[in-house]
Order: sequence, then C-alpha cells, then structure tokens
Amino acid sequence: MDAQIAPEFPSSLDWLNLTEPLRMAQLRGKVCALAFVNAGSAWSSQRLNDLAHLHARHGERLNVVAVHVPKFEHERDPRRVAKRLRRQKIEFPIAHDPDWTLWQHYGIEAWPTVVLIDGEGRIRERVVGDGPVRELDARVGELAVGLVPQSRSVRPIELRRSGEPALPLRFPVGLALSGNYLYVADSNHHRILECDQSGRVLRQFGSGGPGFIDGPMELAAFNRPQGIAVERDLLYVADGGNHAVRRIQLRTGDIDTVFGAGRRGTAADGTVTDARAVVMDQPRAVALSGGRLFVASSGDNRIWSYDLGNHELRCLAGSGALEVGDGQGAEAAFAEPVALAAVQQVVYVCDAAGSAVRSVNIRTGQVQTLLGQGPWEFGDADGKRVSACLQQPQAVALDPDAPRLWIADSGNDSLRCLRLGGGEVTSFELPRPLHGPSGLAVAGGVVWIADTDAHAVLRLETATGDLHHVPIGE
Repeated sequence: MDAQIAPEFPSSLDWLNLTEPLRMAQLRGKVCALAFVNAGSAWSSQRLNDLAHLHARHGERLNVVAVHVPKFEHERDPRRVAKRLRRQKIEFPIAHDPDWTLWQHYGIEAWPTVVLIDGEGRIRERVVGDGPVRELDARVGELAVGLVPQSRSVRPIELRRSGEPALPLRFPVGLALSGNYLYVADSNHHRILECDQSGRVLRQFGSGGPGFIDGPMELAAFNRPQGIAVERDLLYVADGGNHAVRRIQLRTGDIDTVFGAGRRGTAADGTVTDARAVVMDQPRAVALSGGRLFVASSGDNRIWSYDLGNHELRCLAGSGALEVGDGQGAEAAFAEPVALAAVQQVVYVCDAAGSAVRSVNIRTGQVQTLLGQGPWEFGDADGKRVSACLQQPQAVALDPDAPRLWIADSGNDSLRCLRLGGGEVTSFELPRPLHGPSGLAVAGGVVWIADTDAHAVLRLETATGDLHHVPIGE
C-alpha cells in the first residue's frame, strides 16, 4: 500500500469554483477523493456523478476534489472547461490543470483516476476507470473508519457560486425536424420542446425537472436528454442521464420507455420483453432507418440496433474499447460515439474522442473510418479525407439535397462539411464563431444548429450564408 504524503497543489492550477486556492492542509481530518477527469469524457462524467453521490452519502467524512486535465487544445481554456462542467451539478472544488502538472506529480496515466487520501494526507489507493460505484464506496468507507478527529483550526473551503444565465434554453443538444415542426432537446432543463420554425413553443414534453417517469407529457420526466429522432408521429429520445431510450407519442404527448433500467451497464443481445430490465451506458444519439432504431452509447463505445417490429436488440458494432478501429461488428472500435445519421443501409457515426466520422454497414456491421486518424490526432484542417482534421466533433447530419454530411466541429467552434463518395472536407464560412455546437438538423437548404454553450438554436441559410438566432421561447 502506497503511504506517501500527497503532494501539495501547485500554484499553476486554476481553481474554477473557489474563492481562493485550495491547500492540502484544508483536507486533513477527512478522507479525500482526488479525481483526475476530463470534461469531455463520458467515463469522467459518470465518475463525477458517482462522486457527487458519495459526497452526499458520506457527508462530513469525505472531501471530493476534481482536477480537470485537458486532452484537446480547446480544453486548455478554463472558461470553456468551466462551461462544460456546469452541465453537471458539482458541489465540490474543481481545479484546471492546463499543463498536466499535478497529473505528473501523481503519476496519473488515464482518465478518470481517483486517488484516495486518508485523513492524515497519505495516499492510500488509486482507482482507475469508471468501475462500479459500490466498489469506490466500500474503499471510502474503509478509510473513513480509521479517521482521527483533527483539533487544528483550518481555513474553510469556500465555493464560488456561478451559474448560467436564466435563458429559455439551457445547453440544447438534439434537434429534429418533421414538416414545419422543430424539436429541441433542452438538455439541462430536462425536457423536449416542440416548436414552429419561428421559435414559438407549442408543447413541452417532460415536467422540466430531472427524473425517470413515464406518462402524460406534463408529468413525465427526463434526465439530461441528448439526441432525438422523429418518424411520423413518434419521437425517440436518447435519455442520457437515465441510461435509457424513451419515446414520445406525438399525437397524445404520452411518454414511455423503449428500453433502459435507469442504471448503467452493457446490454445483452436478445429480445426485449421488459423495457425496464435492459441496462445501457450513456446513450447519446438515436437514428431511424428501415424499421430499426440505432443507438450510440458513449459509455461503452458501441452502436446498438433495435428492431421496432420484433423488439430484438443487438450490438451492431463496437468492441467496447476506446479506439478508432475499423472491422466488422465487435472487431471494430469507437471512441465515444455521440451522434448518428442513418440512410438506407448506412449509419454515419460521429466519434467525439476520436475526432472522427465513421460509417457502419447496417447489413454486415462493417465499420469504415471516413475522416480521422485516431484518438490523439486532431486539429482544424480542410482538404482530402486522409489529411483533414476535426477536433472533438459533437454532431452530424445528412443533407437530403446533396451527397454531403454536415459536421458540428465543436472543438473548433465551426461547421464542417464532408462530401460523401471520396470527396473533400470543407469549412462553411460563418459570419461569427459557434459556441460548442452539439446538434444539427438539415432540410430545405437550411442547417439548424444547436449552439449549445450559447444556450441557443441558430438557422443557417446555406445558399446565402445568413445565420440567424431562432428565439425559442422568448
């Protein structure tokens, strides 16, 4: 057991939510869970959620401190990191380590890693990955038993309260179009909005508070809904916070669960007989084609196929490893799939951590990388597919009027376009930068953009380049 004294926090850290820098002495007398995380990582997001539960459970026996360490260049900006982390409700100190200084002091090798420190400031254990929370809970409990009351008076830890402005939308993500209707996943308001194309809200699905409740639209509840897809009078929702796929009956407004138990796990292939018995791991996107529903789960790096007729669920592709690897079915690997677009026999996949765009043959499960070179290869370059680069893209959408795929290149705050069939990657020249765009929908020469970090939806006229704010709910 490693019993060395935990290193002091370096002065290079930027404390995102404290009134003054934290010192190790302020953590003495309690167990401390020091978590090294990345704001854009699905696994880190889950671990932060776990730690929030443990923080509430263990009360006065546990300190939690998160240290964000960037992977992408845009994640070196503390303002962007703070914005991303505010998508989760975090009530403990968060530091930003832009130069990986504390990461190196502790010899960390992977996100997320939780270093457990006892009440006397000694490193006792490391927990790597996003394993079951009960295991981390047990280890915290064991260390808490040995706590010795501290008589010294230390400076209290004071959080700096800051939040997002009170706007009609809060971190909108998924977008879908059906005729003259625009549907918006208003993620941090835990609801789906039905709007006309001028932005007037016609109906709200979900009570507006987090929960996992089926039923009438005003009583049902979502938890941070993400991607959405509509077909005729049914709207499907990747309900990420509930690890479930939900369905809205647009004629009545009633909401039910297609599958998802409300807890994370990797599903098994087979016929779904009990929707609430199926575990999923952070479903982020849904798409429809040929009577099948496709689901991208970023927590287990897999693409799932669900037959809407016989209710058969199976893994279409993905080994579970966090990689950009081609192959057939389980031989292939994805790196945090977060968005899907389906047409005929192909599903296009946006790999956020891989900065890549992939294609999956629906019939064979064959995966091919169209754009991107690997999890650590990213940038902002147009040109041929073999040399063009993205940076942590968050959404894709097929253009119904041309053989091209629109890409929300979130890390570069830009809109990109991939011409299908061996074409090049280009950047669409916009009159102003985007702000972490994470949702797209395309129809009739218009690209609808969820400008997520600006809490807005934008309308782009592709023929003229005009970009307008859509005043949803205003």
